Amino acid sequence: MSTAGLLVIGDVVTDVVALHGGTALAHLAVGTDTAADIVLRPGGSGANTASWAAHLGADARILTRVGFDTGEWHAAELRRRGVRPHLRVDPERPTAVVIAMVDVTGERSMLTNRGAGGHIGVDDWDESLLDGVGHLHLSGYTLFAEPGLQLSRVALAEAARRGVTASVDPASTGFLRSFGAGRFVEETLSARLIVPNLDEARLLTGESSPERAAERLSLRYGAAAVKLGSRGALMARGGKLTARVPGLPAEVVDSTGAGDAFAAGLLTALLRGADDEAALDAGRRAGAEAVAAVGGRPRVAGSEVGTNQLYPLITN
Repeated sequence: MSTAGLLVIGDVVTDVVALHGGTALAHLAVGTDTAADIVLRPGGSGANTASWAAHLGADARILTRVGFDTGEWHAAELRRRGVRPHLRVDPERPTAVVIAMVDVTGERSMLTNRGAGGHIGVDDWDESLLDGVGHLHLSGYTLFAEPGLQLSRVALAEAARRGVTASVDPASTGFLRSFGAGRFVEETLSARLIVPNLDEARLLTGESSPERAAERLSLRYGAAAVKLGSRGALMARGGKLTARVPGLPAEVVDSTGAGDAFAAGLLTALLRGADDEAALDAGRRAGAEAVAAVGGRPRVAGSEVGTNQLYPLITN
C-alpha cells in the first residue's frame, strides 16, 4: 500500500451504550428496572474505523448516509476527530441507532435499527471520492441491504480499475448468516484483504481453528487478518501464516469499536509500508486503547461528556 488516503465506506450510528452490573443478558431484570450507566456516543463500524485511522495519522475519509435528526452532530464529531466526511443526509429517515448492553466483562449485546444507513446506495457514489486514495475499506454492513450491495459492487470495481487496494470487514455474524457466507465471499473477492473476527472467520470457512480459518480465507482473498480479541491476532497470505501477535494487557471497560480500532491500526500501518507483524501490532495497540473507554471512538480532549450525560441531538 502507498501513503495516500484511506476511504472507508460504511455506517454512522448513534450508539446508546448501557453499562449494567451483570455478567450477561440473563442478569437483566425482566419486567422491571435494571440499574445502568447510560451514555450516548457517535458510533458505527465504518465511522469508528475512519476516526481511529485519522487518530493514528492517516488521511481518512468516509462515505456514509446519516438521518435528518442528528446529521450535523455526526458530521461535527467526524471532523473533530480529523476525518473528512462525505455525508448524504436522508430527509425521510433517522440516523441508524444501536442500543449496546455492556456487562461487567466489557462484552456487549446489541439491538440495531439501521435507519438511513441501510439505504446508502449508488446515488451516494462519485468516482472522485477515490481521488488521492490509496486504499478502500468496506464495512460489511454496507452489503446487507440491496442499495448498499449495489454501491459495494460499483466502488470495488472502480477501485480495481484505478489500482486502489481494498479490504473488507465482515462486520456481523448475525447479518452475515442471513446474507449467506458463500455469497458474501463471492461479492467481496476483489478486496484482497479481509479483516474478520474469529467468529466471522469460522462462519465464512467452516473451520474451528483460527489458523486454518485464516489460511483458507487468504487462499480466497490473498490476505486475511483475523482478530482474536484478548488473544491477539494473526495474518495469513496465500494460504500460509505470515505473522502472529499475542494480546496486550488492557482494562476492559467497553469492547464497542475494538475491532474497528484494530482495523484502523492495521490499515494505517500497511499504508505506511509496515510488514505484517508490525501491522498486527499496530492493530492490537489501537484495540487495547479502544476497550479502555466507553464508546467506539478515540478520545478527543473537550469532546467527551460524563458517563451519566447525553450528547445533544441536533436536528437538521
